[in-house]
Amino acid sequence: MFHRLGQFVVRRAWWVIAAWVVAAFAIIAGAPQLKSNSDESAFLPKHYESIQASDLQQKAFPSNISPGALLLFQRNDGGALDEGDKATMAKVIQGLADKHIELVDQVLPVNEQGYSADKKFAMSMVSIDKSKFADDKFPEAAKKLREEGTALTSGTSVKVQVGGAAASNLDQKDAGSTAQMLIGLGTIVIILLTLGIIFRSPIIALLPVVTVIVYSMVATGLIGFAADWFGLKADNSMEMILTVVLYGVGTDYFLFLMFRYRERLRAGDDRRTAVANAVGRVGEAITSAAGAVVVAFAVLVLSSLGMFKALGPALAIAVAVTAVASVTLVPAIISRIPEKVLFWPSKAWQREPSNARFAAIGRTVGRRPAATAVLSGLVMVGLAVAALGYKGTFDMAGSSMPKSKESMVVQDTMAKAFSAGAGDPAHVYLTSQNGSKLDPASLQGYVSDLGKVPGVSQAAMDSEHSVSPDGQTVDITLVLADDSASNKAIDTIGDVRKAAHDKAPEGTKALVAGTASVYKDINTAMAHDYSLVFPIAAVLIMIILGLLLRSVVAPWYLMASVGLGFGATLGATTLVFQDFKGEPGLMFMLPILIYLFVVALGTDYNILMIARLREEAREGRDPREAASMAIRHGGPTVAAAGFILAGTFATMLLAGNTLSSEMGFSIAMGILIAAFVMAMFFTPALTALLGQRAWWPGHADTGGHGAGQAPLAGSHGVPEPAGRR
Repeated sequence: MFHRLGQFVVRRAWWVIAAWVVAAFAIIAGAPQLKSNSDESAFLPKHYESIQASDLQQKAFPSNISPGALLLFQRNDGGALDEGDKATMAKVIQGLADKHIELVDQVLPVNEQGYSADKKFAMSMVSIDKSKFADDKFPEAAKKLREEGTALTSGTSVKVQVGGAAASNLDQKDAGSTAQMLIGLGTIVIILLTLGIIFRSPIIALLPVVTVIVYSMVATGLIGFAADWFGLKADNSMEMILTVVLYGVGTDYFLFLMFRYRERLRAGDDRRTAVANAVGRVGEAITSAAGAVVVAFAVLVLSSLGMFKALGPALAIAVAVTAVASVTLVPAIISRIPEKVLFWPSKAWQREPSNARFAAIGRTVGRRPAATAVLSGLVMVGLAVAALGYKGTFDMAGSSMPKSKESMVVQDTMAKAFSAGAGDPAHVYLTSQNGSKLDPASLQGYVSDLGKVPGVSQAAMDSEHSVSPDGQTVDITLVLADDSASNKAIDTIGDVRKAAHDKAPEGTKALVAGTASVYKDINTAMAHDYSLVFPIAAVLIMIILGLLLRSVVAPWYLMASVGLGFGATLGATTLVFQDFKGEPGLMFMLPILIYLFVVALGTDYNILMIARLREEAREGRDPREAASMAIRHGGPTVAAAGFILAGTFATMLLAGNTLSSEMGFSIAMGILIAAFVMAMFFTPALTALLGQRAWWPGHADTGGHGAGQAPLAGSHGVPEPAGRR
């Protein structure tokens, strides 16, 4: 099938290239723009308590202040705020209100509770239309508040800084655009340098970059259509991850093809026959590898969280488009470039290198497969043990931008000057279930009980403003002792919910709202996803491996090795960030992201190596010799592809924030483990140990090409000898 595809692409190369270019511009021109969303609550299903509480708040208290931004006042000299400063603050607040900034509903004056204990800081809340949270105007409101606030305090002893949700959104966008630029440039530089060193050819180094530009337009457009049709919600990291995946995976598949193309040229094929044979040889490995990745990503539609429901299909589309381009567009371009031009100025492509290092590794694995399997397995097990110390954190804003951003400075200052949770309180909404009105005076005991929950600094209910117009719902405000994104606050919310539910007066129902409540539900949703998504993806990937290898046995130990790789990656990341850097924990979504890229992309290298092992076995080699030859010939491809893909993900370290650093390090480390431990040592060693049992019930090692595998023609249309590699 793939040999016929290769022949078609070679014969109709210009038509294939034109079709891709036309499709790219047509799709991107008509596709809706992919919009990101940083509202965590938008990613949760409606049946979770935090979402139900938010819906109740919108109905019962539509005009209540929901601070979208915070104004933090302090003296320039760091002293206590005096009466003159208070007058300046009042002037600034009135001035901002008079500006009628778009989406800003109200700028509240500073009340007595708005001063820190030492009177050095004062806080004012700004009500912004949170229904526009996903709108670009939401962060623009914070930008305008900063500009106008700076102008109004100019020449005074007071300075004002803007924090809160809108300011965090603004700073995240700013940090994200900078990170996107650095990651994009870093990725391209790594690809150009690495391919330039491997092939010593500027044209080959540029080819993946050029082709990715073309088919990434197709992928981005299709993702935009999918997001629009199915209502998928993208988070702020999607564009950054898409860039890395398209360039990284695209370069991987390009290398799979180029190494085999060069090999066929050395075997004596002419250019077009070499391209057709290269597609025929690696097309199945590329599509099977892509199939495993697409399945792993696509299964995330079963996730409870909207961020993964969007990210999974988006990455699945990107990888599927990359795979199709890798067996059509890329070989079409290669077939039209004379080999002397393609490989210029190097002439090394004309002779087969000894591959001394990989040949030596292959001989070692072939001679001592048991020792190799044990040692490589112990490396992964040792790292996996460290994963037992993993802790999740939920500070999305703080982890996705540098600490120097203004919203982060405000957050850190408020945590020290006020109660850490003062800027983002939780709310308990108590509502009547029988239609009767609630009496605030009779609920003082209930409010007092909520205030006694460990981790709650203050519980209060304003009898005038905390009752809904129909009198059937009351709003009880809880100030937590800890920041709303901290694990302590999330644990506190669990206790608050229990007390609120258990002690609610008869005929009423209590719902707990707020950021910490949202994170509590995200934690629950993640546990659900771990128990559902991982097993389904593993089963589907095993089916793909079984179909590729015509084996029932091999998929089991391949998936076991990938599982070890996952544990080793999480363990290494835990060691570096929690134990060495002293972070309180890793971002809560990191295990799923590691799963995505280590289980999915790491399987690529296992597939490439096991496919080469199967090919060598079908040539009649015994299991140990097949392992040795597979490493000798497949090792350079796996090493180069793994290095480049790990390097592209490592560029995320350039973003300068904790989230990107954790993602970049963990995924790069996972890919290195997958390429240089699993695929290079563990998988070939186990296959050599199992011998023909690895291919049961197939007959991959019985000699010849086996049933269902037609021999590929050499340059003269005859089966190539086994020794011509």
